Amino acid sequence: MSQFTDPICGMSVAPETAAGNFEKDGEVFFFCSINCLETFKEQITDEKPKLQTIDLGMEKIPEAEMKPDLQEKNQPKTAPPMVQLGRKKPKDKDFVTEIDPVCKMLVKPESAAATFVYKDKTFYFCAIGCQKKFRQNPEFFLNSKTKPQAMNAETEGVEYTCPMHPEIVQIGPGSCPKCGMALEPKAVSLDDKPDPEFLDMKRRFWISAALTLPVFALAMAEMFVDFNTLFPTLPHGRASFYSLWIQFILATPVIFWGGFPFFVRGIQSIKNASPNMFTLIAIGTGAAFLFSVFALFFPAFFPAAMRDAHTGLIPVYFEAAAVIITLVLLGQVLELRARSQTSSAIKELLGLAPKTAIVVFEDGAEEEVALSDIQKGAKIRVKANEKIPVDGIILEGKTAVDESMVTGESLPVEKSENSKVIGGTINGKSGFLMKAEKVGNETLLAQIVQMVGEAQRSRAPIQRLADIVSGYFVPAVIVVAILAFAIWMIFGSFTYAIVAAVSVLIIACPCALGLATPMSIMVGTGHGAKNGVLVKKAEALEILEKVDVIVVDKTGTLTQGKPKLQTVILNSEFQISDSEFQISENELLRLAASLEKQSEHPLAEAIIKGAEDRNLKFAKVEDFESITGKGIVGKIDGKTIKVQSPKFQAPSLDELRDQGQTVVEVLIDEKSVGFLGIADEIKSSAKEAIDELHRQNIKVVMMTGDNTKTAEFVARKLNIDKVFAEVLPNEKAEKVKELQSNGKIVAMAGDGVNDAPALAQANVGIAMGTGTDVALESADITLLKGDLRGILKAKKLSAATMKNIRQNLFFAFIYNLVGVPIAAGVLFPVFGILLSPMIASAAMTFSSVSVITNALRLRNLKL
Repeated sequence: MSQFTDPICGMSVAPETAAGNFEKDGEVFFFCSINCLETFKEQITDEKPKLQTIDLGMEKIPEAEMKPDLQEKNQPKTAPPMVQLGRKKPKDKDFVTEIDPVCKMLVKPESAAATFVYKDKTFYFCAIGCQKKFRQNPEFFLNSKTKPQAMNAETEGVEYTCPMHPEIVQIGPGSCPKCGMALEPKAVSLDDKPDPEFLDMKRRFWISAALTLPVFALAMAEMFVDFNTLFPTLPHGRASFYSLWIQFILATPVIFWGGFPFFVRGIQSIKNASPNMFTLIAIGTGAAFLFSVFALFFPAFFPAAMRDAHTGLIPVYFEAAAVIITLVLLGQVLELRARSQTSSAIKELLGLAPKTAIVVFEDGAEEEVALSDIQKGAKIRVKANEKIPVDGIILEGKTAVDESMVTGESLPVEKSENSKVIGGTINGKSGFLMKAEKVGNETLLAQIVQMVGEAQRSRAPIQRLADIVSGYFVPAVIVVAILAFAIWMIFGSFTYAIVAAVSVLIIACPCALGLATPMSIMVGTGHGAKNGVLVKKAEALEILEKVDVIVVDKTGTLTQGKPKLQTVILNSEFQISDSEFQISENELLRLAASLEKQSEHPLAEAIIKGAEDRNLKFAKVEDFESITGKGIVGKIDGKTIKVQSPKFQAPSLDELRDQGQTVVEVLIDEKSVGFLGIADEIKSSAKEAIDELHRQNIKVVMMTGDNTKTAEFVARKLNIDKVFAEVLPNEKAEKVKELQSNGKIVAMAGDGVNDAPALAQANVGIAMGTGTDVALESADITLLKGDLRGILKAKKLSAATMKNIRQNLFFAFIYNLVGVPIAAGVLFPVFGILLSPMIASAAMTFSSVSVITNALRLRNLKL
């Protein structure tokens, strides 16, 4: 949906919902309200300038009534100033207005774009869009702390950055001051507008190609046809002289217009002391063209030995310079087109979200609303087989949702009341009513896009090698070109010296070397995101390939993470004659569940659910306290109730642990009265994933706060190599350090708050997407599906991406290692081959394109 800026208030306005429009000098202006439209008309028709008005957030007053110091301070350059002065009673009745509760703009009731009655009060809106937002969740906007709605991001400047140097950021398109490459938008969008750099290079290429073709044809014709015999009526050599002039006239716009961006970037690179590909192109083509011009206009300055035997003219290189520029332009067109494809994965993710959603307003009415206008708390109707617009929770209905586009898992997920749904996923055959919980940049889809974008701009350690080589590359190429020129002048001829020097300068392509890593990272991280593997930084991809130990948490990683109450046992050895300790299993469970109701421990839900299944009533808890890693305590009916890991040892408890049950002890006034056995089912995919990791010679270590016997039961089932049991949260990071001290490269996979320190300590932290926000923030890689098989996907992605980077670096190194000496003429003494600058240009042109094309192959990787 196109957005325009209201010239009066600066708000973002869509033509479809604009309150009015006005055409002036062939340009159409759109307005959020009739008031803004009328103000605009007055300002352009009155001979005397109207007094500017100040938006107070409440009402408007003439600028003339402001204090002099404030008046001077707030003089606008292009738009009315916005200052908060508090409420001031206006003196002019024309300024009596209502406040739009959404954007806080002032609205005249008679010119309001829309109204809405809520709780017997009429609210006025500057635009229909504001009214639609208000109707979705009136209480949200009536809250005094609510800030005015921000303007659409499209009205702000777009940041551009360099794929090779992400630290370079500027507003708007341009070229990188370090490498000269065209900058690209920092944030990928679905905007179908073509890249201005691509359009410019494409236009320059086609015009240059049209001018270069006859230049090339004339130059080549002289190699096969004697112009003296072809035009016998002309003086000897005159036809060739005319040919040179035609070449000069046609080649000049190619060099100075078609190649203008290259010379600008070449000069910038010298100014910035950052020589790059365009430095070489500018020097090479500039030298060839200037030499040719000098030879054409001042042939007498050259020795007779340099004259051509047939024409009597000095050989020129107009065709070489023009063809080189044209081929470099072609390379830029192909490169820009290929680079645009590297962000295709992000564009596909952005395209998952629908453009509109059906909102159910507070008054029961339903209307289709633009996705950008959806508010938190809005009720949304999702029909069968439609895309879910935003993240939220199901209020009514039952369905199955295809989440494969986000998690990479193909099987639909059953959803019912209170189930969470993800924006961009596809609903099944049943409709439902949902509540929007996360909208705009807060949705999972938006966060994925942001994370992928940041990862693509991060740098892998392997990039340092390319950076070091690139730093010395261009100066080295210039030295080689000078040496080639000198050697050919001594042992050959001036003509050969020029050809060799220009060929060396042109064939060298540091961009291929610089693009080798970032292009693979861009494609790899984007492809991973489509398959539920989110990489936060490129370094993690490189390290993950080398990992030889993977540490996994038990609950939620190896197991379902949804424990169930299995057993309730009274502690008969501690039952005494005192009647207060003679309690039933149900009473024991009721007390424990009442306490766990205040807890956030993963086992708490199982105990609470067990009590609910028995229809037990919860008791009131006082003085509740949670002691991390040790248990919880509180008072019920004056008695101190504690739930903790058992310190009491008994054969009956060992039997439960041997069955994989986690046992907790219940105490009343520090006396043990019973135990609860809780079991968490092992994920069906865990065994398959661990077996595959073993085939890759990776050891799997389980680390859990659970007791040793329960942990060992799970370890035996899954064939885990080592177990760290009964580990407190603060000890998990120490265990990871212990493994690292033994020379292991460790990846840690977890999903809880207690895993965060270990995730941060590990060489690579892997968070399960079903886990907590703290775990996700601490991790380097996030698996959107809480499944151990995601680790296999991440490993495969890491291996494939690093292999692709090495291939690119190999191509770039070998290309220059072989190409530069050949261009210098090392094959001439043996084979009589001296590389033409035009062939060198073609080779250079396709070197960068080959690197990008190889990187694009990662899109076909099956994870």
